[in-house]
Parts: sequence; C-alpha cells; structure tokens
Amino acid sequence: MTKKIAVLAGDGIGPEIMAEAIKVLNVLNGQMNLGLEFENGLIGGAAYDVHGSPFPQPTIDLVKKADAILLGAVGGKKWESLDISVRPEKGLLGLRSVLRLFSNLRPAILYPQLANASSLKPELVSGLDLMIVRELTGGIYFGQPRGIRILESGEKQGFNTLVYSESEIRRIGHSAFKIAQKRNKKLCSVDKANVLECTELWREVMIEVGKEYPDVELSHMYVDNAAMQLIRAPKQFDVMVTTNMFGDILSDAAAMLTGSIGMLPSASLDANGKGMYEPIHGSAPDIAGKGIANPLATILSAAMMLRYTFNLSVAADRIENAVNSALNANVRTADIFSEGMIKVSTSQMGDAVVSALQNGAI
Repeated sequence: MTKKIAVLAGDGIGPEIMAEAIKVLNVLNGQMNLGLEFENGLIGGAAYDVHGSPFPQPTIDLVKKADAILLGAVGGKKWESLDISVRPEKGLLGLRSVLRLFSNLRPAILYPQLANASSLKPELVSGLDLMIVRELTGGIYFGQPRGIRILESGEKQGFNTLVYSESEIRRIGHSAFKIAQKRNKKLCSVDKANVLECTELWREVMIEVGKEYPDVELSHMYVDNAAMQLIRAPKQFDVMVTTNMFGDILSDAAAMLTGSIGMLPSASLDANGKGMYEPIHGSAPDIAGKGIANPLATILSAAMMLRYTFNLSVAADRIENAVNSALNANVRTADIFSEGMIKVSTSQMGDAVVSALQNGAI
C-alpha cells in the first residue's frame, strides 16, 4: 500500500538535514518494500520567496492529501523584517491549524554514547528514553478572554484564561494512552489539580479514559514536583501527558537533559494518527550551507513517522538501531563532538546511518 509523504525542507539547514533523512528512508524503502512515496513542497521563507506566502495553496493541497508530513525547519534573519502575518513561522502555525494537529510528541532520548554531553551526572541520564505528550491547541495559550486592560485605578492588568473542555482532555488522553501502549505501558499525567480547577477536571477525565486502557499503568503528579523529578531521577518516567503550557516548559527542560537538541525529533498528530514530524532544533541560519548540521534529529523524526503514523515498528526500530550503530562507530557532527571521536559532516553522518542499515542494523 502506497504511503504518501509530503516533504517540506523549509529554510536554513532544513534542506541539508532533510536530504539525509530521505536518503535513509530510500534505503529502508528498498530493503523492506514499505511503499513510501515522496513529494516536495515549500513552506516558511522558501515558500514566501516564491509565492508571497509562508503556507501557500499548493502546499496546503499537498499536505491535505499526504498521509504524513516531514518538515525540516522554518525561519531565518532574511525574513525577520516581514510583517508578522507572512513571516516563516506562520507557515508552521498554518500547517498545525489546517491539519488539526493537537497531540505534540516530544521524546527526550540520551544515547549512552553521549551521556557526558548532558549537564547531569551520566548515571542519572544515560539511557534516558522519555516521551512527553503535550496538548497543542488548547489551554491558556488559546483561552478567551485574554488581553491587557486598564483598571479603574488607571493601572494596567494583563489577563489570560486557562480553559479545557472535557472533550479536549479526553482526546489528548486517548492519544497518550495509545502511545504508552507502544512503549512500556506507563503513563504519568501532570497537572496542578490542588490549585487549578481546570486541571482538577483534567485529572478526573484522565482517570476515566484510563479505564479503557487497563494494560497501561496511570499515575499523577503535580507539575512542580514533575519538574523537580525530571532533574532528580528522569528515568523514572516513560510517557508523560500534560497541558499546553506545562508541556511547553517540561519538554524544553527534558530536551536539555540530553545534552544536544541536534539529536531530538518531534511529532504533532491529529485524531487519526496523521502527523507532521520535525526536529526541534530550528533552522540554525548561522550554520546553513556549511555542511556541519546534525541530521540525526530529522532521521529520528522519520523513524517516529514510521512508528506512529504507519505503525511500522520494525522499520522504525531499524532506523533507531542504525543511529545507535553510527554513534558506536564514534562518528560525530560538531554539536556532539568530543576528543577522540571522528568529526563528520552532515552528509557523512547520514552515510554512517545508511551504512549501518546496509550492514544489517536490526
């Protein structure tokens, strides 16, 4: 069965890292007959330069008909002077909106070979493999009313509204439980139910949803304790699910446990598992075109696509194992390089992963 993938390389280092992910997928496609088909499109600044829009109609049509989307990165200094309505980042927001991507998956994985790159002690983080599921389209970032008003006293007051409906909580709950089923069947729901009524409802609904997944162990943790535990003993977690704002904060904290954001993939899913997959590191315009960017986050994003949209867990495992094999061969891009390692370019790192696949990484 054909699986149509929209490839949006975007800006900055996007085209360089995307080329390596496609290289890896093509090898795997040939080996396993996965039925992957790729079609390129424009997004962000690259789309603005051609169409005058960061998310033009041809790209909208492409992503709607695709089964999954691979994104490189958007943004750069070249477009900073544009009106905010047409800046590259609006393309990413438009993509999320058009496809109704509400479930954000942010893994924090620390390969043992890179344990010394973390700011924490190696014994605390070596082998870390954590998934944070963040609700992406609701909560305090989108709640109404919001704004800045002037009180009768003449003083300004800023206000935002934290609001979640039962259906929104239930939807992200199902997404998180299904992801936990594909991992170690442990889910920690993070809230502030002792203070915020909105997250009191969050906890209540998570417990109800959990009854439909008896094979998954559900626990609960207040967000302040969760932040502390991420630093104290991060490997106690497998999957965490939380609100938009809490997830924004916790996922960035978890990312830094790994030592380099150049290693971290992400995904945003709709209710049917269709997803957009991208590295978290951004467009890095300062190193664009130099051939030194780390493509592993994009390659691992491709593995997430195979696992979570196409349910091809064996193929996803092969990519992840090939990345591990490449690291075992001591090849490193500049961001993860240390003394005694072999410094390689973007394309050479991609070649190392391909070589591992061709040599039977399973």
